[in-house]
Amino acid sequence: MSIKVEILEKSKERIKFRVEGIGPSFANALRRIMISEIPTMAIEWVDFKKNDSALYDELIAHRLALIPLTFDRRAYKLPEECKEASIKDSQCFAKLKLKKRGPCTVYSGDLESEDESVKPVFDRIPIVELLEGQELELIAYARLGYGKEHIKWQGAIVGYGIDEEGRITFEVESCSGLSAEEIVLTATEIFEKKLREFERQIDKLD
Repeated sequence: MSIKVEILEKSKERIKFRVEGIGPSFANALRRIMISEIPTMAIEWVDFKKNDSALYDELIAHRLALIPLTFDRRAYKLPEECKEASIKDSQCFAKLKLKKRGPCTVYSGDLESEDESVKPVFDRIPIVELLEGQELELIAYARLGYGKEHIKWQGAIVGYGIDEEGRITFEVESCSGLSAEEIVLTATEIFEKKLREFERQIDKLD
């Protein structure tokens, strides 16, 4: 049976599509790949130079890590290629700086990146409030990672339903620096590679 795909709704952040010719196991595998196996960019390390705010360094670092970042997929190595890399390796880590003095609210848009392609998807995500005279200065390092490592690298929120005719409808909402369409296409490429590897392993048993 052939597979038929119909796009029902599409924007940069969201995509809804219907698929005929696949079963629930196939759909669930594709969903898991979109959530946990697509490399996305997130802050991993934070070096605090000064923090007079009411929040501990760890809390601010956690908030920074959950800010979705855009990135150039061609410019950075995959996580498995950067296991032993130094933060000075520009193909593994992107460097962002932040320096603010109160009174003000510090937002995601206050992060200044050395790479123009790496920046917050949304500029108005609040990080911390600084009172009069308080300062926050830090250097953050972002890298590619997978959702299966930590939720900060989750590519998308994905759900699907099955109608009475057996058709499966997917709804994909990006929660990363990738578009919803990029997530779906990348997931199908990863799925295809997994199937090819499975075939190779089966051939070895002959």
